[in-house]
Amino acid sequence: MRTARFTLDPSFTVGEVNPRLFGSFVEHLGRCVYTGIFEPGHPTADADGLRQDVLDLVRELGVTAVRYPGGNFVSGYKWEDSVGPVEDRPRRLDLAWRSTETNRFGLSEYIAFLRKIGPRAEPMMAVNLGTRGVAEALELQEYANHPSGTALSDLRAEHGDKDPFGIRLWCLGNEMDGPWQTGHKTAEEYGRLAAETARAMRQIDPGVELVACGSSGQSMETFAEWEATVLKETYDLVDHISLHAYYEPHDGDIDSFLASAVDMESFIENVVATCDHVGARLKSKKRINLSFDEWNVWYMSQSQAEVAALDWPEAPRLLEDNYSVTDAVVLGSLLIALLRHADRVTVACLAQLVNVIAPIMTEPGGPAWRQTTFFPFAQASAHGRGEVLDVRVDSPTYDTRKYGEADLLHATAVRGEDGTVTVFAVNRCRTGPLGLEVALGGVGLSSVVEHSVLSDADPDARNTLAEPERVAPHAAEGTTLDDGRLSAVLEPLSWNVIRLA
Repeated sequence: MRTARFTLDPSFTVGEVNPRLFGSFVEHLGRCVYTGIFEPGHPTADADGLRQDVLDLVRELGVTAVRYPGGNFVSGYKWEDSVGPVEDRPRRLDLAWRSTETNRFGLSEYIAFLRKIGPRAEPMMAVNLGTRGVAEALELQEYANHPSGTALSDLRAEHGDKDPFGIRLWCLGNEMDGPWQTGHKTAEEYGRLAAETARAMRQIDPGVELVACGSSGQSMETFAEWEATVLKETYDLVDHISLHAYYEPHDGDIDSFLASAVDMESFIENVVATCDHVGARLKSKKRINLSFDEWNVWYMSQSQAEVAALDWPEAPRLLEDNYSVTDAVVLGSLLIALLRHADRVTVACLAQLVNVIAPIMTEPGGPAWRQTTFFPFAQASAHGRGEVLDVRVDSPTYDTRKYGEADLLHATAVRGEDGTVTVFAVNRCRTGPLGLEVALGGVGLSSVVEHSVLSDADPDARNTLAEPERVAPHAAEGTTLDDGRLSAVLEPLSWNVIRLA
C-alpha cells in the first residue's frame, strides 16, 4: 500500500477561514426557487410558502451566505417586479433560461428565507449591470437598506417590511465577460460601469462590500486581461473580484476529473497574481480578495440542449444533475482547494442550493433529500471554521490526461478556536487504499475524535427519490494518534474527515 505524508505545525498557517466561504446560491433557474425552497401548498410549507423540510436541510448544510437572484438571470432582472403585492407582480420572459418568471418569489421572500435559515445566513445581492445600470442599482439599494423617510424606503414599509434588509455584500453584475450574458460588455465597458456603480453605491453607504465581475472561467480567451482591465478602473472602489468554475468528466476521463482541484487552485493563484500586479502598478497598499461565488460539479454539456429546447415554461426541470460518489469526492476536493487559499478566498458560493446542480433535491408535493454532495459541504461547514494550517503533502502521484502528474492525496487541516484540528483529505486513487501519516508538531493533540469517510464499492452510487439514503458517510476503523503521529488508511476514491483533540 502506498503512503502519503505531511506535517502539521501551528506556527505555519494559511489564514483564518471567513464564514462566507460556506455560501450558496439561489437563482431563478429551473426549480431552485419554485418547488425548491418555495412551494405554497406543500404539506410542510409555512405561512410564507417556504418548505420547512428544505429549510431543515439548508440549516443542516450549514450555509452562511446566499447569493441571489443570479446568475445569468440577473442580467434581465427588474427588481421592482419582485416587490409589493404578489397578485400585482408582472410575468416576464427570462432570456437566460428561456423560461417565464412569475415573480411570486421576490426580494422580501428572499430576506424572509434567510432569516428563517438563521442568524448565520447573510444576503449577497446581485445588481443588474447587463440591461440596467447605476440608477437602478441605487434604487434597489435605497429600497432594501435605507431606514425610512424616502420614497423607496417608505415603499418597502408599505409593502410590509418596516425594517431595512441590511444587505452589505453586493455583486456588480454577473459574468459580464461572457458572450452568452444579456448585455455582455467588453472589459473596458464593464469596468467603467462597475466603477460608476460602486462609487454611487458608496455615496449611499461607504461600508458596503462590492464584488466586481472577474472571468467566467480560466479558459476564457480574455482571462487575466479582463481582470487587469476591470481592476484598473475599480481597484479602489471594490473589495472582491469574482471567479466561477464548474467541472465535469469529459470523454470518460475520470482520472482528470478527480484532479479538478488542480485547475481550481491554479485559477485562484493566477487571479491573485493578477490582482496583486494591478495593485503594484497602482502603488496601492489595498488587497483585493476573491469571491468564488459560483463553483460546483456540473454536467454542463448535457444541460445546453435542455435549455435550447424550452418554450418559455414556468419552473421547468433544468440542470437537475444526480450526483454520484465520484462527484462527491471531487466536490470535497474543491472544498479543500478553497480552504487551502482561505487567506484570499473570503467568499465562496456553491451553485446552487436546491434542485439545480444542488446538494438538496425535492419532489413537488413530496419529499426532500440529500444528494451525495451534501455531505462534504455540511462537514466542511461544521468543522472547517478556524485557522487553516499550511499542509504540504509528500504524496504518490498518478498521471492525468488533462493536468499531467497529480497527487493521489489532496488535503488540508483547520485548527478550531478550541485547539482541535480537523484534517480534510481526499484519496484520488480509484483502485486501492492510501496510507496517511501526519506528524503533529506542537499542536498538543492526543486522541482521534472521529474519522468519517464517504466512499462506496460502487463509485457511481447515488441518492435518489427511490433510494434517498443509499449513500452516507460511515466511520473508518483503525485510525490512531500515538506519540504525535496520526496514522490512517484512506479508502479508495474517498472523502475523509478526521477530527483530532
